[in-house]
Amino acid sequence: MQMLYPFSGSIQQYNEQHAHSHGRRPCSCALCGEGKPLRAHGYYWRTVSEPGIDGRIRVPRYLCLACRRTISLLPEFVLPYMRFAITFIAAFLKARLLDHKTMTRSAAIAGDSAMPYQRGQQWARKFCCQASGLAAALAALTKPPPAPDFSARALTMLETAGWRRAHGFLFDKLRMHLLGWPGFLAPDGRRRTLSPSF
Repeated sequence: MQMLYPFSGSIQQYNEQHAHSHGRRPCSCALCGEGKPLRAHGYYWRTVSEPGIDGRIRVPRYLCLACRRTISLLPEFVLPYMRFAITFIAAFLKARLLDHKTMTRSAAIAGDSAMPYQRGQQWARKFCCQASGLAAALAALTKPPPAPDFSARALTMLETAGWRRAHGFLFDKLRMHLLGWPGFLAPDGRRRTLSPSF
């Protein structure tokens, strides 16, 4: 499972600041609610792309001694299960859904003119599918504006509240993913567990 913590810098600043230390150690387990600090449990590398930058970051992992499960601590600029940083996805969605640019032009505005057309289609479709839920959830951060559709309303609310702040709120408080959880995860971002049939 992943947790977020606020970090306002770039990929390079994150790597410089966290080169030899774990980030902020969670003071309680998000899975079982145990109120004791978690134990450092290594790290893993993941690729993150921002406009003009393609880099790797080290993501610390922590172990809860009560439930024996691990939690990864992601910086706020990272969307779980997505290679692209939130600034890139925000620029693309805004250009495509608010400004009605073509897929190719939206990708260029976001900073990757070589982005596959299918990726842009998938992002736009996923965002539109959950836009009404995002708009309802973001009402806790900002007043819903008049808009022609839920996608425009959700994007405007994300812009008003700030993408990183809104992403942190949606993810930490409601376990909502801006582009929806992958199919192999349950709605709250945990792996699906199926009971055996007898």
